[in-house]
Amino acid sequence: MPMLDTPYGRLDVDPTGLMLGELLVTDEGAELEVVALDPLRFELAPEEAEDWGE
Repeated sequence: MPMLDTPYGRLDVDPTGLMLGELLVTDEGAELEVVALDPLRFELAPEEAEDWGE
């Protein structure tokens, strides 16, 4: 499987199988979201707010 280099670390994924909105974790522990497929582009995934059961 190919390795993709990002500014946040490397991803071990097949770029042809990615979907828009998919979340991935780099080898450095950064969580990235696929925000574009052509050209392929990632951004840091938004932090989820804590759910206090409200």
